[in-house]
Amino acid sequence: MGFWTVTTGKKIFYLQTITPFCRITPFGMDPKIYEKAEHTLDNTLCDANALKVISTLQENGHVAYLVGGSVRDLALKRSPKDYDISTSAKPEEIKAIFRGQCLLIGRRFRLAHIRFGKKVFEVSTFRAGDTESAEFIVHDNVWGTPEQDVKRRDFTINGLFYDPSTETVIDFVGGYPDLKKEYLRTIGQPFVRFKQDPVRMIRLIKFQARFNFEIDSDALVALAECAREILKSSQARILEELLRMLESGSAEPFIDLLDEHRFLELLMPALAHFIEKPEGEAVFDLLFEVDSGKKSFDRAVLLSCLVFPFLQHHIETHFGGRTLGPEQIYQEATSAISTIFLPFFVISRRLRTSLLSIVTAQFRMAYTRKKIRIPKNPDFPLALDFLRLRAQVEPSLLPVWKEWNRAYGG
Repeated sequence: MGFWTVTTGKKIFYLQTITPFCRITPFGMDPKIYEKAEHTLDNTLCDANALKVISTLQENGHVAYLVGGSVRDLALKRSPKDYDISTSAKPEEIKAIFRGQCLLIGRRFRLAHIRFGKKVFEVSTFRAGDTESAEFIVHDNVWGTPEQDVKRRDFTINGLFYDPSTETVIDFVGGYPDLKKEYLRTIGQPFVRFKQDPVRMIRLIKFQARFNFEIDSDALVALAECAREILKSSQARILEELLRMLESGSAEPFIDLLDEHRFLELLMPALAHFIEKPEGEAVFDLLFEVDSGKKSFDRAVLLSCLVFPFLQHHIETHFGGRTLGPEQIYQEATSAISTIFLPFFVISRRLRTSLLSIVTAQFRMAYTRKKIRIPKNPDFPLALDFLRLRAQVEPSLLPVWKEWNRAYGG
């Protein structure tokens, strides 16, 4: 006996049958369906255009759900930053429905980006994946069913579908009870899932930092046993996870947990060694201020929180009270950035240039006794932002920041 969905207009029907000849794709098991009165998801927090994408797909005869982190956030009464939509429609069918709004991206596995003004919604076709083999995933481009799609996702709290037309939550993996219990559990065996895609380990730490949920004991064991697998991952993917967490409001606990679980030692060993020193506390002080404030910072400013305390300590240790010239400060800053991010990360040229401008400017702004002249460097406003951040940690810098800010016209 199998389980299927049948779509009629906006209605989704869940049916069982004993015939082996039915052409509708089987799920293989019944999901738990939470009706509106049974769940905490508030779709008034959901973006109206995301709902419109789903309803349009359903009106054209396709199954379509909100899925993943957006469902999780809505159930936690948070407004999602991103919306992922999964559907039975193939990419070319999605493009035909959303003419003029849809761009197909990806070579191996195509995704649809549907644009409403400046907002872009990512729509993916249900796909299948091997959840049993511990082999590193190289190809993941097979169309599948809703159940197969959710089984290839990372954690149960990210494995929920939401159907706005019926206002129901569809749960194949026990994700909703885990969400209510504030429990982080992998979909499938954690050892296998972390071997398949080691970035899932970083995401597990990310969710613990953001939500302070308890990690399943089996996942904790696998996290320790599989830690070195992270070095097989794409540095670009992990860097993006790092940057997003620095922007998330949970940067301080995230870096602390990376260190606690040995990932900082593997990815940024110099930083891991530095934060064990008393001077390394400055990194957490800066990140705390980033998390506490309402202002959003440029990514180069956020990375400066990791680099500048290391650079400042290095210069004070190796050069004492001696004043360094701009060229020497630039050389030491270049070396510090390489030391922090190598051997694993590769920082883009643009981001590296801004980072260099910010950290080198701190010495000029903090220690100058000459008449203030605002440099023509386009990154100077970022350097000023970072100086303000430092002044929140070191109040003695506040008059210095005010002087520069006044001269800049702030």
